[in-house]
Amino acid sequence: MRKAIISDKAPKPRGPYSPAMIASGPTVYVSAQGPIDPATDQFIDGSFVEQAERVFQNVTALLEAAGTSWQNAVKVTIVLADFGNFAAMNEIYLKYVMAPYPARTTLQAKIGNSALGVDCIAVMPEA
Repeated sequence: MRKAIISDKAPKPRGPYSPAMIASGPTVYVSAQGPIDPATDQFIDGSFVEQAERVFQNVTALLEAAGTSWQNAVKVTIVLADFGNFAAMNEIYLKYVMAPYPARTTLQAKIGNSALGVDCIAVMPEA
């Protein structure tokens, strides 16, 4: 189960995220994923969009391997090497998540050669 929480006493979301989520059931914790091609085990040294697509595909593969999906995500953390890519990241992000959106934290930090990293917490689908 996942339910978005919004309060008149807290700021409204300014993007595709929920301010808080209630979740119950078995939980899947996906470690931060980078732009590594699983077929070659090599770093994708491409554009931001190429790297971001690979990162979200990697998270998707792990969610699916656990028996869940982005539809059941309750918390996402995104680390961007350059906050100038925020809008492009949101476009790609919206291909994967749907309302009610997971709670989300987006940060800027130097992360090696990677343009971004993404981790996720999801619940298992209700039976």
